[in-house]
Amino acid sequence: MANKSKPKPKPSQHSVYLYIPNIIGYIRILLNCYAFAICFSSKRLFSALYFLSFVCDAVDGWCARKFNQSSTFGAVLDMVTDRISTACLLVILSQVYRPSLVFLSLLALDIASHWLQMYSSFLAGKASHKDVKDSSNWLFKLYYGNRMFMGYCCVACEVLYIALFLISNNHTEDLMDVVVTTLKEGSPLSILVGISLFGCSVKQVINIIQMKTAADACVLYDTEKKQKP
Repeated sequence: MANKSKPKPKPSQHSVYLYIPNIIGYIRILLNCYAFAICFSSKRLFSALYFLSFVCDAVDGWCARKFNQSSTFGAVLDMVTDRISTACLLVILSQVYRPSLVFLSLLALDIASHWLQMYSSFLAGKASHKDVKDSSNWLFKLYYGNRMFMGYCCVACEVLYIALFLISNNHTEDLMDVVVTTLKEGSPLSILVGISLFGCSVKQVINIIQMKTAADACVLYDTEKKQKP
């Protein structure tokens, strides 16, 4: 009699919490907590720790694929950590630069677009908010379909925010003056800020597209639901 293959054991609730990518997620949270605690007393250490946490975002994704430890909890943990850490940095920048509304608007756009995207993906029964194959917008599909392009846009945003924080001298800086002065210097920092500024701008355009696309999906869901007998 042929041996029957044994079914794979299902992961327990506790084992999911202890997945390698999720443990990396907890480390990211600790890094960010300490980084923001010292952000004004040690700008360079803050920047290093914040960027290390950002790099860990890519590492936990690689580990999830490598060890087959992808989980809904991990995806949510990753998303929440990303949004909160970026939001905190934008709040700090809003206190350093004027007009502060620029950074507060970026914060609102970032949270709104990703929250709507997550919720619309849930309504559509998709396994991931990155599943945008049914979208008609080429830039939106390129962003989620090409890891290199997505990585560039995300890194550009974080690098720009960190650079702006590092070059600020007081709490009443004029944002436009600082950016223009930095770009005119012709230094390696100017090149870095210029490249990051372009990628960050593209990311904000994608956020707007994402928010509109997700809102349309929610409205379509409501419309179809009301049309059902």
